[in-house]
Formats: sequence, structure tokens, C-alpha cells
Amino acid sequence: MHRQHRTCDRSSRLATPNYSYEKRQRELAKKRKAEEKRQRKQARDTGGTGPAPADGNAPPPATEPGSNG
Repeated sequence: MHRQHRTCDRSSRLATPNYSYEKRQRELAKKRKAEEKRQRKQARDTGGTGPAPADGNAPPPATEPGSNG
């Protein structure tokens, strides 16, 4: 009597998706996107030149030559 080897069982199975890894990647992408949005909003609110002065009497930010802003 010959015993059959079970080596083909492993290779015949398809790879299963790792749902927890995919979920973690989606969460990280969402956090990254939210952080970028927060930074853009902060830069827009402060005029893109850094933190706003404490007295609040700063002149409006100068526009670059040639910009239509």
C-alpha cells in the first residue's frame, strides 16, 4: 500500500485575503488624509506664513506677483 503525500493540498488552496490588514491600511490612509486636510486648513487660516500673531492686528498676507488671489 502506498500513502499519498499531501503536498499538493497546500499549493491547490487559494490565498485568502487578510481583511484586518486591509482595514488597517484604509484607516491609516483616512488618518493621513485628515491630517493633510487639517494642515491645509491651518495654513489657509494663518495665511500660510506660520502662526498668527497674538495681538491679531497683523496686516493681510501679501499676494505673490502674477497671482489672481
